[in-house]
Amino acid sequence: MRQSFEMAAKTLYGLEEILAEELIGLGANEVQIGRRVVTFEGDKALMYKANFCCRTALKILKPFARFRANNPDEVYEHIKRLDWLQYLPAGKTLAIDSVVYSETFTHSKFVAYRVKDAIVDYFTEKNLQRPSIRINNPDIQLHLHISHNECTLAFDSSGESLHKRGYRIEEVEAPLNKVLAAGMILKTGWRGDSHFVDPMCGSGTLLIEAALIAMNIAPGVFRDKYAFEKWDDFDAELFERISTDDSHEREFSYKCFGSDISRKAIAAAAKNVKNAGLSKYIELKVLPFQEMKENPGKGILITNPPYGERLRSDDLMNLYSMIGERLKHVFPGYEAWIISSNPEGFDNIGLKPASKMKLINGALDCEYRQYILFSGKRKERTNQKEVKSKG
Repeated sequence: MRQSFEMAAKTLYGLEEILAEELIGLGANEVQIGRRVVTFEGDKALMYKANFCCRTALKILKPFARFRANNPDEVYEHIKRLDWLQYLPAGKTLAIDSVVYSETFTHSKFVAYRVKDAIVDYFTEKNLQRPSIRINNPDIQLHLHISHNECTLAFDSSGESLHKRGYRIEEVEAPLNKVLAAGMILKTGWRGDSHFVDPMCGSGTLLIEAALIAMNIAPGVFRDKYAFEKWDDFDAELFERISTDDSHEREFSYKCFGSDISRKAIAAAAKNVKNAGLSKYIELKVLPFQEMKENPGKGILITNPPYGERLRSDDLMNLYSMIGERLKHVFPGYEAWIISSNPEGFDNIGLKPASKMKLINGALDCEYRQYILFSGKRKERTNQKEVKSKG
């Protein structure tokens, strides 16, 4: 029986519950939801699975030290007291990153430097070969998290952020983070049981993540390395079994339809779709949303329109008004989900949202709104319901 240990999966704000569901589905125990993090327990196999299979995780961390500190010098003292011989074999290369949410710690990079100093001094004072710092592809990657004065030091089992799937080879301006895209789709409850439509698809991130979800293909299939592969206890045979297991994959009998006003965007999307091996399931065309005249049948619509950074205000408001008009006239019977950081834009859509939730796209506070699209007018539907209830 493999040893169980504590882990922490980092994610984006608003996706914590979805990530917890993913981890429970993989067999995680003691799952606890925090802010931008989900802690859980499991064995080495689960750590490998979490890295390979979780769509909404950014990092899978393995904590090994906790302490309180009020300044970088106290961090240094705590770090230096650890028995680094059991954590870091001599001669290994090392990288340290830090995330700080604190009034007293104002410079995360300086804290990371002090951690490095403490580790190097530990080895130097014992006349042992000191670890050398390597930013890219180190043997061991450490992650320090400070919340107020609570400090957690962890091994980073992922390395490069898990949102870097590996399939996107072409980008347009402001591409959507893949973890956010996957989380947006999973939040709707859609799992491939109808068509998927993105009428402002950019370089195709939502479409690709939707197709992967529909077929239950793990996002790790495109990735060529994880930090845990350089650990001394890496079990290559175990990871090979996990990464080649396609028994959970399923058929997708519908399609993902993407369109955009920009030829450049569709050309980029086509390259990304082809690179992901999903051309059979994703159909692309150059088509302005305002010229869309019909929907492909039973489906869901999810899109990420411009928020206003590169459009004049009146052009942007006209765009959102057009979105509302097209949703109402072309997509009756659909659920439509839209993310934006522009409240005035949402007002111009002119439809009442069925639900709203807060998400963060990059540095922008956004709302993610659901619209249930009926045919006819709301007042007529209300009258019809009243007649039925009286009958």
